[in-house]
Amino acid sequence: MARRNEIRIIAGRWRGRRLHFPAASGLRPTPGVVRETLFNWLQADVAGSRCLDLYAGSGALGFEAASRGAADVVQVEADARVARALMENVRLLQAEQVKVVRSDVGRYLRRQVDTPFDLVFLDPPFGRGEVADCCRALESGGWLTPGARIYVEAESKLMPEVPDNWRPLRHKRVGEVGYHLYQRSA
Repeated sequence: MARRNEIRIIAGRWRGRRLHFPAASGLRPTPGVVRETLFNWLQADVAGSRCLDLYAGSGALGFEAASRGAADVVQVEADARVARALMENVRLLQAEQVKVVRSDVGRYLRRQVDTPFDLVFLDPPFGRGEVADCCRALESGGWLTPGARIYVEAESKLMPEVPDNWRPLRHKRVGEVGYHLYQRSA
């Protein structure tokens, strides 16, 4: 069992490594059982992919993707202390393929995208109602490749509002967490 303010990488290059993160309001790392299920769903899609980890928090999803062979991972985090911890974990792991961006997610998604992403993790703090706006911005802003996979984590009682061309692939609930995997059709 992971200790408080610590996550463990489940598989890949950094399997078993523990990463620390500071306590911060609204930060709740994706539980290990959820990450394991998610990456089982994604096993054929991670290696060589370009990943965007929005509301990165502990970095659990982005570091897991990098550990499993993602070519590039961009972690976006607004909280300065949390972003510094992410950068420290990048340094500790020598994770050259992981870039940390300190920015509000809404502001980040309004910028011009250079290269679209194959895989997006969207896990905002619960109760803030940001999922629908982020999904619209991802779709309209050119952030996604055709066929991109989008993971959305939200309160279990909510069904995320997503663009019409996002096809639901998988959905599951664990306690208060509902998690959803979509595929973008071009």
